[in-house]
Amino acid sequence: MSERQDAAEIVLAAATEAAALVMRVYATPFAVEYKSKDDPVTRADRESNALICQRLARAFPGVPVVAEESDPSAYAGFARADSVWFVDPLDGTREFVERNGEFAVMIGLAEHGRATVGVIAAPAWGRAFVGVVGEGAWEVAADGSRTPIRVSSRTALEGASIVVSRSRTPPRLAALVASLGAGEATVHGSSGLKGVLVATGVHDAYLQPGRAGMRWDACATDALVCAAGGAFSAADGTPIDYAAEDLVNARGLVATNARLHRAVIDALCRG
Repeated sequence: MSERQDAAEIVLAAATEAAALVMRVYATPFAVEYKSKDDPVTRADRESNALICQRLARAFPGVPVVAEESDPSAYAGFARADSVWFVDPLDGTREFVERNGEFAVMIGLAEHGRATVGVIAAPAWGRAFVGVVGEGAWEVAADGSRTPIRVSSRTALEGASIVVSRSRTPPRLAALVASLGAGEATVHGSSGLKGVLVATGVHDAYLQPGRAGMRWDACATDALVCAAGGAFSAADGTPIDYAAEDLVNARGLVATNARLHRAVIDALCRG
């Protein structure tokens, strides 16, 4: 087993533990606070964040952990590190609050600015997804059994299945999807779960032009989709640079089955 696979197993255990914590909170009444307008946070976000950061600090001492609910001082200077963990302890908090099951725990590793390991646990699904770039991707069922996953093989945009954000889909994007000949887009919560739907071949592409969250919304998905044979980039086709000081995904996110990536990027740039 490679060092990256060893790391993935440690992170899978942490994500699974955090997912169980999230579901315990989900099963009870919980308070909702707002960090800013339309940006809710709950006890599940904070407790999952603390748990994952503790597990990563213990297993990977000295490696910065850039986590959504951590104080920025906790990861100051991360951009100078060769390796960095990016953590979204509860991706899809709006969906968690709405209790529709579309939320995830996301942990990604970036090395020298590129995503290499991604773990996405879907607490309400009882499943987790692991990707190690260059070595493969697999689904982990509730009973621990593992199944390799792979992106779709579609080569034409016509008839392609596209998934977009449930809460952040401007009319322009819906019109663009229709112009591609792909039909009506499917809406889904959680950036991570939309990536999972591409990595498993359920959908051919995930589109989120414009501002698309933060680096912790991207790293695990980036690694998972690429490990499953897909492609992941900003909406202008450039790779995501996880060594940049700026944590905002200002140029959007696109995940595809790789064969469609250039055509999707060209369409977005024209649109």
